[in-house]
Amino acid sequence: MASTQLDIARANPNAPTVAGVISAAPGSAPGVTADARPSLIGKSRKQLATALQDIGIAEKESRMRASQIYNWLYVRGARSFSEMANISKAVKARLDEHFSIARMEVVTEQISTDGTRKWLLRLPDGNEVETVFIPEPGRGTLCVSSQVGCTLTCSFCHTGTQKLVRNLTPDEITGQVLIARDSLGEWPEPNTPSHARERSITNVVMMGMGEPLYNFDNVRDALDVVSDGDGLSISKRRITLSTSGVVPDIARCGEEMGVMLAISLHAVRDDIRNELVPINKKYPIAALLDACRNYPGVSNARRITFEYVMLKGVNDSDQDARELVRLLKGIPAKINLIPFNPWPGSAYECSDWDRIEAFAEIINRAGYASPVRTPRGRDILAACGQLKSESEKERASVRLARRRAEAQDRTQDETGSAAS
Repeated sequence: MASTQLDIARANPNAPTVAGVISAAPGSAPGVTADARPSLIGKSRKQLATALQDIGIAEKESRMRASQIYNWLYVRGARSFSEMANISKAVKARLDEHFSIARMEVVTEQISTDGTRKWLLRLPDGNEVETVFIPEPGRGTLCVSSQVGCTLTCSFCHTGTQKLVRNLTPDEITGQVLIARDSLGEWPEPNTPSHARERSITNVVMMGMGEPLYNFDNVRDALDVVSDGDGLSISKRRITLSTSGVVPDIARCGEEMGVMLAISLHAVRDDIRNELVPINKKYPIAALLDACRNYPGVSNARRITFEYVMLKGVNDSDQDARELVRLLKGIPAKINLIPFNPWPGSAYECSDWDRIEAFAEIINRAGYASPVRTPRGRDILAACGQLKSESEKERASVRLARRRAEAQDRTQDETGSAAS
């Protein structure tokens, strides 16, 4: 059975329907275009209150309105100010004049044969990122991106072949969760108590496109909103941040975010990890593991997850497994063994299954949990290490020319409006 692809095609409603592609339902929102209004998505209640005061709403009223807007955005899933029934028409008109709560454009939604979903999302500036939802019995994990492209160039990772375009903002990170909830039908029906809603998304992992610790402040601010019990309400114990090893920010992550930590380790020797995860040349294995031992809050109840992709003939020997056990001694840890997920042009092969089982057995005998991650969404390139968008960083000269053209268009529009 082939995967199903839902092509939302919002930017071009007249696009022809292709075999195997389902057009968006009638009445779908138009494509997102550049909007001069700042977004309120991704802001805390305090930041919302400040934004409201900036447009002339009194301080006392702004705190009340901020709580109302926050509830509508993150408990009810409102997509327009007009839906906010307990806010007066005059205030809603002022909000709509100054602010946006528009979603990013869903370009495509693909559904794997195993139920995994992948969304290609277009940002207001035209760049694109991918978000993945992985359903499992008793849980559902949303894999969220933090950058367009990636700062790093890990050789086994498809995303690593796409150079960094830019960091995502808090509204773009939080917005991925909102869009997934839209698609999965998680928002409560009108007049339904919020606690009665059914949850498909139980866990969030910052494990999509990008290195989240190289976008620290924006990721932290977004996760504060995602974990707020009065809003999206995903516990910090169910939020995991995955890093390739930005050592100076690991302690800060524990202190300021307080989420679970995952380390993309993938090798037990510096020479091999230098090839697989080049940031290792700056922060080698010994420094990385020292940071893990000192991670704030680490304990047997809050273990660090070490991710280890299984590459045939590269890092999968019995000796590698025994060295992994030795390296992690004293760190409350779980080891996720990840069968390599191929992508077009990749230079590696996945370890044979009996080799993976032998590797896992050595780790298990040493007392570490070492589940082998079942590959999910391979048929739609949604599995670990397969995400990539077509966005490319504009040259400065091209960016400047585009901005000048946009400014000229705005001037002409304003001149035309004044003349009429």
